[in-house]
Amino acid sequence: MNTEHLDVSAYRTAEKLLRHNRSQLVHGGQVRPRWIGDGGRFWYTVDTSAGRRFVLVDPVAGTRAAAFDHDRLAAALAAASGQDVDVAALPFAAIEPSDGAVEFDAFDAHWRCTLDTYVCEKTEPKASGGFLDVVSPDGKQAVFLRDHDLWVRTDGQEKPLTTDGEADHAYGTSPFSPTVLLNKIGIPHLPPALTWSPDSTRVLTHRTDLREVRTTHLVEAMPDDGDAPRLLTQRFAFPGDERLPLGRFVILDVATGEAVPARTEPQPIPLMSPITTKWAWWAEDGSAVYYLSQSRDVRTLSLHRLDAVTGEVSTVLTETGETRVEPNQLMAQHPMVRVLAGGDEVLWYSQRDGWGHLYLYDARTGEVRGQVTSGRWAVQEILHVDEERRVVYFVASGLVAADPYRRSVCRVGLDGSGFARITDDDLDHVVTVPGNGRYFLDSASTTDTPPSITVRGWDGRVLVELERADISRLSATGWTPPERFQVKAADGVTDIYGVLYRPHGFDPDKSYPVIDHPYPGPHMRRVHPSFDPGVFGPDAEAVAALGFVVVALEGRGTPGRDKAFHDASFGHLSDAGGMVDHVAALRQLAADRPWMDLDRVGIFGHSGGGYATVRAMCAFPEVYKVGVSEAGNHENRNYLLAWAESYDGQSEEAWARSSNVEIADRLEGKLLLVHGGMDDNVHPHLTMRLVDRLIAADKDFELLILPGAEHLFMGYEHYVTRRRWDFLVRHLLGVEPPEGYRLTPVPFDPQLIADAFS
Repeated sequence: MNTEHLDVSAYRTAEKLLRHNRSQLVHGGQVRPRWIGDGGRFWYTVDTSAGRRFVLVDPVAGTRAAAFDHDRLAAALAAASGQDVDVAALPFAAIEPSDGAVEFDAFDAHWRCTLDTYVCEKTEPKASGGFLDVVSPDGKQAVFLRDHDLWVRTDGQEKPLTTDGEADHAYGTSPFSPTVLLNKIGIPHLPPALTWSPDSTRVLTHRTDLREVRTTHLVEAMPDDGDAPRLLTQRFAFPGDERLPLGRFVILDVATGEAVPARTEPQPIPLMSPITTKWAWWAEDGSAVYYLSQSRDVRTLSLHRLDAVTGEVSTVLTETGETRVEPNQLMAQHPMVRVLAGGDEVLWYSQRDGWGHLYLYDARTGEVRGQVTSGRWAVQEILHVDEERRVVYFVASGLVAADPYRRSVCRVGLDGSGFARITDDDLDHVVTVPGNGRYFLDSASTTDTPPSITVRGWDGRVLVELERADISRLSATGWTPPERFQVKAADGVTDIYGVLYRPHGFDPDKSYPVIDHPYPGPHMRRVHPSFDPGVFGPDAEAVAALGFVVVALEGRGTPGRDKAFHDASFGHLSDAGGMVDHVAALRQLAADRPWMDLDRVGIFGHSGGGYATVRAMCAFPEVYKVGVSEAGNHENRNYLLAWAESYDGQSEEAWARSSNVEIADRLEGKLLLVHGGMDDNVHPHLTMRLVDRLIAADKDFELLILPGAEHLFMGYEHYVTRRRWDFLVRHLLGVEPPEGYRLTPVPFDPQLIADAFS
């Protein structure tokens, strides 16, 4: 019997588009500045046709130049080390520029290369902290975690800062830590959650109390040492649990060891440390610490002042609302709160008028002095406050008529006067600001316009042009920019936006199966308004290369717009980021795109996207015929308290309504479930509960358990990706995958891990 197979070139091309390979196809598309000193200068690396290059930038002088002569340094290092050195891939990822020299680590040694003679010599490294150290602002000390206590290292000498830490009652730890992933890459734990005072004499941390939090367990079926299965026990609060993680703030004097505990009740910290998330920070003069707290029903947000000498805590201001009150809509974003005028004023983000805007408060009375920004648009990020000129610079979305998600850099006086857009084009702007706040890096692009990256002054003037992205290698794969679209939500009124990827070799006279690629989280966007496809985009681009039309969009309940749009998810996680809007969008898109075959619609996603995949297939079986669900949180009643309570409220009815287990009997299509056996975030039992209900309902499905995999499938990515592609190709394209094709395992990149946890 002859069986048709998909041409192997489709898999080869798709593999090139995966996240770990895609960066090689776009040169100059991203700049990650590494600040020198206070940020007056910086360096970065860029991939070019000649290989990776180190670039040194001085915005004040308006210069951009090679940090050194790459050919001469490669030759000098080869001569000094006796090793082969490839100038296109120098054996170091970071440099320490100084006057007339550059230092770096290579070949298990620290080197200094003078730039007048290009002589490289081994030298002692400068005192600096490793990944697990938190280094003081003056660079002379570092605090680290040892067992359950904090220690300080000064001039090579170590001493304890605390001595009473114990298991489940330790200093500087977060309630949740990706333990399995960290162990895989040889890191025992995350760096401690603490922040130094500006004068490098004290640290703010908290003692984390998990002693009465529920315990859950994972079975490590195949330990690396080949021994019998082992138990991994976690403290892991479920929605509705009486006991949740707590943290008591404490200020430690590094020289004397004196501890000043906050004279208030411990703070609930359901997921991450408030220090890690920047919900707690030092006053500029070091006299106090400010921190935010949120009520368990998430409807009250308060700002507090902790006196650094006495430990006394006072409440500066409080806001309460009918739904969640939050300092931003994106979980990973720093709160939009600034304490000004030496503690007399507070710049405060609020959605009280239906949009995200800034308000100026009197910090002494807690009263509003005035609304700083206003209009049918939303502040997304505070960039810089010039207190002398009484001006705040910020990023806002909703000012570009073509796309409410595109971001503009703006300024306004603290009295609400003088509003202006600094970037007055229709592009999306991603901004980075150094600690000194003298300028900003601006990456301007759209989904179909490659980035142009510059350094700008606060008047909008370009100080230095850094990069213009070269996408010729990306285009050579057959990739085409996604089509940005606007359709109506299922209510027929609300505008929703997304992107559509055409299959490679697109022919409008042909008919193509369609794949929806969702991420429904109320805490982060699935689709970026910039050229950068984001975390999830490369997987969508790769599947389009296999011959599918791929659609991704932001349904009601997702972040980035007005409050009402975001609030559609409050108490309604069961809507999975507006899956009913996805169905409405597919039908509208296909109405004038006859090459979209809505009789062949599939869906796939990871984590929240895995949840949405099953949700869609069970709620809309007439639409979604094939799905691959990876690491899905299918039963939120047994998932993180921080997830369900933050976004579904404190409603057992809402938690039950969001359960995929309760609607498993509605499954009709072909489903592949994938889960890591050691997933310490979305535990595998959440998929097992769904499996049990599917079996009880006598439903056919496929199940893939990866015994040692955590939530990100590290080490298993290539296998999961191929199994996903094979499943979609067989059941939607109606052909067999290429015979014998295997993806190359994803290389481990320690820098990516460091960036993810920094």
